[in-house]
Amino acid sequence: MEKQDSELKYLRAKTRVEKLKAFYTHVTVYFVINTVVTAVKVMNNIHNGETYSEAFFDFSTVASWLVWGVGLALHAFSVFGLPLILGEDWEARKIEEYMNDELQQDKSSK
Repeated sequence: MEKQDSELKYLRAKTRVEKLKAFYTHVTVYFVINTVVTAVKVMNNIHNGETYSEAFFDFSTVASWLVWGVGLALHAFSVFGLPLILGEDWEARKIEEYMNDELQQDKSSK
């Protein structure tokens, strides 16, 4: 049973690290892509005769940051916020619950 507990803890830790890695990748892509898109839009708007402040603070320039930022915030909440609301051991309790359900089903089917 102790070996199962350590394997379960390892799998939970691995899953959390994978979620964290995916979030950091998302943040990196968010900043790189939005910076490039913003630079291209600002240069294009300046070329079309707008001032720097008009080009930079144009809604179409800021919109990608805002829309994608909402998605990024939701991703951050799923990685960092849910454990705060549900508790640190929520995953462990759910896994144990499902494992117990499966054990009971196995016993009743025999």
